[in-house]
Amino acid sequence: MRKQRIEYDSPVDALVAVAKRLSVYEDRYRMASEEFFDKFCKGQMEDSIDFVEWGNDYQYYMKISLEIEKGLRHVA
Repeated sequence: MRKQRIEYDSPVDALVAVAKRLSVYEDRYRMASEEFFDKFCKGQMEDSIDFVEWGNDYQYYMKISLEIEKGLRHVA
């Protein structure tokens, strides 16, 4: 499987794209990403491809959110 690299014009565009992917997982598994990630980190979820990708997307979402938040604090 080839890795796919997607580049976004801004952190906000990246955040929106990742949020959409998280929403798909949340609908499919009927669980909030935060709850899933907590269980995943505790080893309470299997290591399926979907769950690994969901976990990666959630970590990326959190990273982008923090970067945007820090940028907004500097502007204010």
